[in-house]
Amino acid sequence: MARNVKGALIQATLCEPATSPVQKISKAMIDKHVDLIGQAAAKGAQFVCLQELFNGPYFCAEQDTKWYELTERIPDGPTVKLMQEQAKKHQMVIIVPIYEEDLPGVYYNAAAVIDADGSYLGKFRKMHIPHCAPGFWEKFYFRPGNLGYPVFDTRVGKIGVYICYDRHFPEGARCLGLNGAEIVLNPSATVAGLSEYLWKLEQPAHAVANQYFVGAINRPGTEAPWNIGEFYGQSYFCDPRGQIIAEGSRDTDDIVMADIDLDLIREVRNTWQFFRDRRPESYEAIVKP
Repeated sequence: MARNVKGALIQATLCEPATSPVQKISKAMIDKHVDLIGQAAAKGAQFVCLQELFNGPYFCAEQDTKWYELTERIPDGPTVKLMQEQAKKHQMVIIVPIYEEDLPGVYYNAAAVIDADGSYLGKFRKMHIPHCAPGFWEKFYFRPGNLGYPVFDTRVGKIGVYICYDRHFPEGARCLGLNGAEIVLNPSATVAGLSEYLWKLEQPAHAVANQYFVGAINRPGTEAPWNIGEFYGQSYFCDPRGQIIAEGSRDTDDIVMADIDLDLIREVRNTWQFFRDRRPESYEAIVKP
């Protein structure tokens, strides 16, 4: 029996000035995404992934404790609860990247995974945390992830998550493959002039090396008052051969849709036996401090 699923990636510009009260920004972005999720559902999407820190700006462009107000518990916070309702309403798997509070003062860049019946399956916490100019002061806000590289058995298939800067590290991408991922989703916030030349190199390479589908999401537009650069959108899906099968716009809101044939994974792996031919006993050097 063929295993075909329809996926969606949502990229969205900031709809409330970053100088507005934090909770006002969050509500505006959540309302906007609820509408976009509904549009994706109307187009037949069976799963959807939102962009990194979807319900706010990319606030790591500055170091200001006011952004701690965006933190929520996972899964008990209001945003994940709302998205559970949306998942059940639309019978859609939803990946929800938000700013997570674990304990008071202990925060993670995380993503909740919700199945199509509204059940919470678990979360991924961003593993690799950048802290560099210009405007990526993430270690001020986030503790490095401590949950490893989980893969979630959803109604549409086995889904893994990798967040933004994680994509520069092939080791975790391989772990997701070894853990059974069929689709890996990478919600991001990255700007032109810094990483754009890598955008369509690294993730198709992960798809080829690990023979799974990848959905790469990047927010579009610029965000005042920081203006650290243009978030260049161009969210896309690529297949296990590394071929881009759907791509979004550069600077506007977009819902990127793709038909995904999960049977292609077996076909590609039967041709290129990378998992069979691995030599893990020879890789000790890559895990040395």
